[in-house]
Amino acid sequence: MKEGLPRLMLLTDRSQLRLGRGLAGTVEECVAAGLRRVVVREHDLERAAWTALVDRLLEVPCLEVLTSRRAHPRAHGLHLAAHQRPTSQRHGRSCHDAGALDRAAREGARWATLSPYAASASKPGHGPPVDRALLAGAPLPTYALGGVTPASARSALDAGAHGVAVMGAVMRAADPAAETARLLEALGSEVAL
Repeated sequence: MKEGLPRLMLLTDRSQLRLGRGLAGTVEECVAAGLRRVVVREHDLERAAWTALVDRLLEVPCLEVLTSRRAHPRAHGLHLAAHQRPTSQRHGRSCHDAGALDRAAREGARWATLSPYAASASKPGHGPPVDRALLAGAPLPTYALGGVTPASARSALDAGAHGVAVMGAVMRAADPAAETARLLEALGSEVAL
């Protein structure tokens, strides 16, 4: 994988997919549209099914596969929940305020998500939205997460985010690949060096 971090990070949630859509196939369509980084969430899957999903996605060319909360030996990194202890594995962290961003940087996180950026259909009532000024002062590359759409993605970069992390806008889309392409167009360059 390139050393620079992609501007777009997709978080999976198969429960939001339209009827008949498979998660691995949907991610592959998004990769064909330009996606380069995915975080496999799927916290409810039993270990064997989760491992099989991660293994399948690791075979997709040009895709950096991160896992959420639980490590996979071949994944490119681990995205930790706000409450999890740091790990020696390449990792990032979910953050919700300035203190959490500072702690993530001190503990060696390579990236963070800051949420909620805006009201989110995936997590109704979760909020209020974070102070967007935190993005400009973040001590590590930070993705705006929550309520991000192609219309708001550029404003997150303008506020100081490294990029955006998206779940529902892509997972619920009638055409996830087209939604991915719209997000990438809004963000401009896919990889920031």
